Amino acid sequence: MVVFAGQGDPHRSLSLLWRADAPPPTRGGPGPKPRLSVDAIVAAAVALADEEGMGALSMRAVGDRLGRTAMALYTYVPGKSELLDLMYDAVHAELPTAYPESDPADWRAALTAWAGEVLEFHVRHPWVLQVSPARPVLGPHEYAGLDTLVTLLRATGLEAGVLRRLVGTLFPFVRGSAQAVADARLAAAATGSSDEEWWAARSAALLELVPDFAERFPAVSGLEAEGPVEPYPGEGTEGAEAVPYPEREARATFRVGLGVLLDGIEAARVGRT
Repeated sequence: MVVFAGQGDPHRSLSLLWRADAPPPTRGGPGPKPRLSVDAIVAAAVALADEEGMGALSMRAVGDRLGRTAMALYTYVPGKSELLDLMYDAVHAELPTAYPESDPADWRAALTAWAGEVLEFHVRHPWVLQVSPARPVLGPHEYAGLDTLVTLLRATGLEAGVLRRLVGTLFPFVRGSAQAVADARLAAAATGSSDEEWWAARSAALLELVPDFAERFPAVSGLEAEGPVEPYPGEGTEGAEAVPYPEREARATFRVGLGVLLDGIEAARVGRT
């Protein structure tokens, strides 16, 4: 399911994202119920999406978590569209905006650290992967994340036109890698069969039905015999095998792919000198 952000009223959505409006008045009434706020509503919605997925998100479900009706929430957030924008921007506040532990001149180490942080961020909040980047939220934390990446890329010394395209390359790469990890974690629970069961059943059927598979697809079949597979980071250490094979593969692919992309940036730097 793909969800597009920015479908609510533009002025109201941006006012909420940037907290440009005064908070709604407090309503008096009997009972010790805590006062609602935009932040409390957003936090409850994020927790719901983290635990149950985007499909569970509704104003009513968020209200239930807060012990309020959906109507009570509308005083603070006009609707689900605006709430989604607020959720998306709010979780992006988790991402670092600086990497002081790295040498400022070591752009490669900084970008490696950035990519790892962004990957794990998406794995923590897999529902974010369902929000299409085609329509940005235009919130402060989303912009802070973009500003951080541009700052790290400027250390490469490449011209602005190239940097814009690198932003458009690195974000989708990391997001796609996170999707692979998230899907690997979800597959067994969603289908009711383990990865081992799935592959065992289909591998046997494929060999039976397509006995000449290796001859028909020599390039694919040859990959297994042509060289060692890049290991998953930490493979062979205690606890590494607890990570399911598809996730280990996705993470190893991310590491190798990122290295190739950074090699390409280095080649571009050398080529301009």
